[in-house]
Amino acid sequence: MKNFAAPAQSLGELDVDAAAKLIAMAADIALVVDHDGLIRDLAVDHRDFALTGHEHWRGRPWIETVTEESRPKIAALIDEALSAERTRWRQVNHPTQGGEDVPVLYAALRIGTERRLVAFGRDLRTISSLQQRLIEAQQRLEHDYTRLRHLETRYRLLFQLSDEPLLVLDGATDKVVEANRAALRMLDGGSNGLVGRSFSACVEPGSSSEVDRLLATVRATGRADAAELRLAGRSERWRVSASLLRQENAWVFLVRLLQLDRPAAPEPEGPDWAGIVEGHPDAMALTEVDGTLVSCNAAFLELVEIPTIEQAKGDTLDRWLGRPGVDMRVLLSNLREQGQVRLFSTMLRGDYGSETDVEIAATATDGAHPYYAFTIRDVGRRYAPPGTPRAGGAGTGPVVTPSAEQLSELVGRVSLKDLVRQTTDLIEKMYIEAALEMTGDNRASAAEMLGLSRQSLYVKLRRFGLRDIGDGGDGGGEDGPPPSEDGQGPEAPRS
Repeated sequence: MKNFAAPAQSLGELDVDAAAKLIAMAADIALVVDHDGLIRDLAVDHRDFALTGHEHWRGRPWIETVTEESRPKIAALIDEALSAERTRWRQVNHPTQGGEDVPVLYAALRIGTERRLVAFGRDLRTISSLQQRLIEAQQRLEHDYTRLRHLETRYRLLFQLSDEPLLVLDGATDKVVEANRAALRMLDGGSNGLVGRSFSACVEPGSSSEVDRLLATVRATGRADAAELRLAGRSERWRVSASLLRQENAWVFLVRLLQLDRPAAPEPEGPDWAGIVEGHPDAMALTEVDGTLVSCNAAFLELVEIPTIEQAKGDTLDRWLGRPGVDMRVLLSNLREQGQVRLFSTMLRGDYGSETDVEIAATATDGAHPYYAFTIRDVGRRYAPPGTPRAGGAGTGPVVTPSAEQLSELVGRVSLKDLVRQTTDLIEKMYIEAALEMTGDNRASAAEMLGLSRQSLYVKLRRFGLRDIGDGGDGGGEDGPPPSEDGQGPEAPRS
């Protein structure tokens, strides 16, 4: 900085008040600091610059009025001003009660012989605001650049992966600027010699005028248009559509090529659904909306005991369901209202008298002619182990009495008479087991507790398969011949 040439003559009449006004006008904030760093006086421009609490700075150390990270700069300013003629400008931050720091640019100058300093401060909030706005603008610009790069990447990916031949033509010269892989394969054999050529050179000579007319129409109207023509070296007819696009300060044409007499592509060979249905382990049936059987697989024929599908066609599924007139009506009603049925428990009867506990899932098919598809799963093994006779059914060995849960599931499947009999058997078996457990397996005591004769207890033990007859568990050693079924005496010989 160059000083005044003759300060004694030009500023010789400058008194203390004038000097103070000059210093106050020269800075947004001016501080008078002694050699110990204490603020002796200050002047603040209240119109443009005001610090909350600055009126209490007199007598406080200058270093305590700034933020923690700015204190080394204040110490360096004081040391430099006391030892040198001038100091560098340093930016420090003053804290405020609102939490926002106020940036101030300071320079200090030693005056007089008492080693006092005058610090000149400039408010940097306007510059800081401009810097912040510049940073935000740069960030927005970078965000826009990133978005444009992503858009360009997606455009180029779609452009190159398209199966349709696509070309970009210069709007002024009609030359090819860009072409995707499909266009290069069709018009140039896969090389890059297509770029830079006129599009008219890519069509048959008789179609060049048609190309010129198409591009001129699109250029004049700004709307997309199309034309049919033949390409050079190819016998197929092509539909060429062109659109006008704005690119920076120029116009380009986006040209699409579509083959008109392209042979129909063979439909992809799908899975063999008929084979899958036929080999499915669960029974499957297809019916009309009224329940009439249309088709079924071998597992269904095995359940209903019919050798061929021709013998089952034309009958309704209700013919084999456990509750005639009830189950089918419920199934069809749910299919019409909801479109599907899941886990519908019932019984399937075979033509030769077999009965199988099943769960049915069904759905309605779409199309001009709707059908109902049924999947029927054998769940009999959930109720009894394989090979075990059904409750109350014929067979050798002990009769298995169903559990209470199984009995509740039989409601509606069997008659009330059979259901009551099976329920009675279940209760008798439970009481007999409890009596034998309480008497330590003494049959005489158990019979007395139950109010039965010993012969009647033997009959029931054999009926329910609880004990072998004559195993010596009566506590009294009274073994004898097996009683008859009516409990009245020895079993009669059978013819």
